[in-house]
Amino acid sequence: MPSQRALLPRSTPAAAGISSRAIDSLLDQLEARSVECHSIMVVRRGHVVAEGWWAPYSAERPHLLYSLTKSFASVAVGLAIADGLLTLDDRLVDVLPEHVPADISEQGRRITVHHLLSMTAGHSTDSLDEAWRLEPDDLVKGFLRVPMTEAEGTRHTYDNATTFILARMVERVTGRGLPELLDERLFLPMGIDHAEWDRVASGAAFGFHGLHLTTEAVAAFGELLLRGGGWGDRQLIARDWVELATRRHSETLPLPNWSQNPDFLCGYGYQFWMSRHGYHGHGAFGQYCVVVPSHELVVVVTGAVEQEDVLPGLFWDCLLPGRPGAFRQGETRRLGRGFGSARRNHGDRRSGGRWVAPAIRVVPHCRGRPRRMAGKFATRPPCRRDWRLAGQHVHRRAVRHHLAAPGPAGGRRRRGDSDGDLERRTTNQPQSRVAPPITPDDPARRRVDEPRLTGL
Repeated sequence: MPSQRALLPRSTPAAAGISSRAIDSLLDQLEARSVECHSIMVVRRGHVVAEGWWAPYSAERPHLLYSLTKSFASVAVGLAIADGLLTLDDRLVDVLPEHVPADISEQGRRITVHHLLSMTAGHSTDSLDEAWRLEPDDLVKGFLRVPMTEAEGTRHTYDNATTFILARMVERVTGRGLPELLDERLFLPMGIDHAEWDRVASGAAFGFHGLHLTTEAVAAFGELLLRGGGWGDRQLIARDWVELATRRHSETLPLPNWSQNPDFLCGYGYQFWMSRHGYHGHGAFGQYCVVVPSHELVVVVTGAVEQEDVLPGLFWDCLLPGRPGAFRQGETRRLGRGFGSARRNHGDRRSGGRWVAPAIRVVPHCRGRPRRMAGKFATRPPCRRDWRLAGQHVHRRAVRHHLAAPGPAGGRRRRGDSDGDLERRTTNQPQSRVAPPITPDDPARRRVDEPRLTGL
């Protein structure tokens, strides 16, 4: 269970110089476009000014980050380089010689840490599936056997296998597993004690996906990057590495699912995407850690987002224009269609009077097309439609985020309770519906079979 200690201080939007109307606009847009969020956190000038979770997700629940994991792997490479154990010019074949196939190409021999970090090794498509097919027990060897059709360093191709290999190289030169290294050098010094990793059969972390963290831990990571790698009085990541990793090293081409998203066409750093207004780490289904240095802003979203062309564009449209706007204590805000107005109550942590996202529905788990994750197919669980009425006698733990002091029409919304329910109040008479939580043995839970990589 994650520690209950806050990683970042809290503040009102006004104190951090950001408009609450801008945040409201973002939430309205997410709801209007049916973006399936699990959590959201907005950090300005080092303070959390907005945070919320959609039930059954909660502040204490780690979330799978998918490929956002790659940005953490980049930090591990930076640590090894800062320690003098690795350089950008080190060749893969020299660091992991036992994984070199007999039929390796001359180009394969030239692949360096820089090529892997920038995903410019020379493959025309993601090599992961083909590498596993060629070498089911040795992904590094399979990667080097996949034909390289482009000259190294000339073309970016999003390639999961490159990050897997980087993780193995870091482990080789440091003598530490990737999770253990990041725990010791990054997470524990920041107060993050709950990092969980998906692993291959040998016990090694995937590296390119599989890290589980809470929303606040991801936001703290973004804030660490914004501070140039400094946390308190410690320099956890070399400032030079943060600047280097978050700089464009290769041009990016339109991807099938993101062809309309300009924030994936701004270039690629070292396991970070460049954005129109900064940079971001990204994972499948809408996992984002967006850093905007020019506005001292970090935005984190977790979810199950199908519309990959929506984010992070909504952040720019809603948050950046509204940043200088005025905000008044007790400001009346619109709650959405069919609801009256309510006054924002800035209570303290003890009273639980923190901000809440305006959506009132439990995010559904909808059946979708098969998804490729970690080399195996998995389908999302079916929608849960077995709602039941909940009377006033239903036990509820105090919600972590809420709007208080409803107006004359009521207009209060509560959501994110520990038992995975949702409550909606549109009049002064309480009305609610409850969705049963998904239990660990529920057959609707997602299952992903990990590939067999015993040789790593």
